[in-house]
Amino acid sequence: MPLPDPTALGPATSEPWRAAPPTSDAVPTPEATPPEPSAVSDRDATRQARMQGVGARPGTLAPREGSLKPRLFLFSYDENGFDENEFQSYDELLHTFRSQPERRHWIDVRGYDDVALMQRIMVDFELHPLQMEDVLGDYQRAKAEVFGNNRLFLVSRMTEFTADLEIDDDQLSLFTGPNYVLSFQDDYDDCLDAVRQRIRSGFSQIKVRPPLYLAYALTDVVLDHYYPTMAAIGDYIEELETLIIRGRPTKRLLARILQIKKDIVRFRRLVYPERDKILELLRLHDEVVPEEMKVFFRDCYDHAIQAMDLSESYRESVSSLVDLYMSDQSNRMNEVMKVLTMISAVFIPLSFIAGVYGMNFSRENPHGGVNHLNMPELYDPFGYPIVLFIMAAIAIGMLVYFYRKGWLTS
Repeated sequence: MPLPDPTALGPATSEPWRAAPPTSDAVPTPEATPPEPSAVSDRDATRQARMQGVGARPGTLAPREGSLKPRLFLFSYDENGFDENEFQSYDELLHTFRSQPERRHWIDVRGYDDVALMQRIMVDFELHPLQMEDVLGDYQRAKAEVFGNNRLFLVSRMTEFTADLEIDDDQLSLFTGPNYVLSFQDDYDDCLDAVRQRIRSGFSQIKVRPPLYLAYALTDVVLDHYYPTMAAIGDYIEELETLIIRGRPTKRLLARILQIKKDIVRFRRLVYPERDKILELLRLHDEVVPEEMKVFFRDCYDHAIQAMDLSESYRESVSSLVDLYMSDQSNRMNEVMKVLTMISAVFIPLSFIAGVYGMNFSRENPHGGVNHLNMPELYDPFGYPIVLFIMAAIAIGMLVYFYRKGWLTS
């Protein structure tokens, strides 16, 4: 999907950052030609991000290669309404934020490729350099940390089942404050539009509750987005199973089965830390997470458990799919071997007869005598037709026998 052009933005209330809806809900056909791989895969990008920090001083801010230029969005809201803007200048955003201390704010930073800007944000919002390093690293597992005056640093992983038939995940980093939530992500498109729509609506719990509720809402929508990802995986698994049952297993199909198995294992590695993160939030003191907020995070915990159960179920389904593929291949091989065995069984007696009459034992000896035991039927005028008839009768008789046994139809 092409990225939106920052220079072609409409009014402040427009939505240029929203992802275009998918053109079809159909699961990609496994036999379709896969798209060309990108120049740098997610795995390579993660490896590069880890390697570039090896030996660096703790707290060094180094966005990974290929990061996008930052775009700055601000939602300012209260019980009476909201304002939504994208700012070209960080100074303008900061001025607007500080000029409205009585309102609650969601500062949304999308893109990391501006170290100077990240350093200014770190200083203005009193973020620890190690936390900002985790944000820019963009490969952190889901976690929750308490810092400053009972403020929270939350990391979540947003997932999507891409057109490449693989699971793509992006990091969402959240910082909570007395009247704001600060979010970071290295992509212009995300799964958070449901939260934005709730803020834009006439009435929303987000507008009347503290900023921690917004952090909960963002975490909850990330967890809810796991279900469409798992639904797409489930549909794709059914498609693979259908192809196997229809008798069209190929090596390429087996490669897709093994790939989706790896994706499910990867998804489980994303969900487990999410569950642990929410469990950690539930264990925090009431001064950090009030009891009335823990009720909502318990709901997130239930969603994480359900996602884990789904991933476990799909992992077993894919394992069964591999067994089904291998069983089908074994059955196809058995069918081939059965046909070859029947052909061999029919031709063995025919080859024996042909071999017997292929022996050149002369009936007349060199001395003019006759060897009476040396194939007298060779000189019978009907010998050849008789032997052919006998051979045909044997072949037909064996085929009839195989048919009555059911070996030709099973």
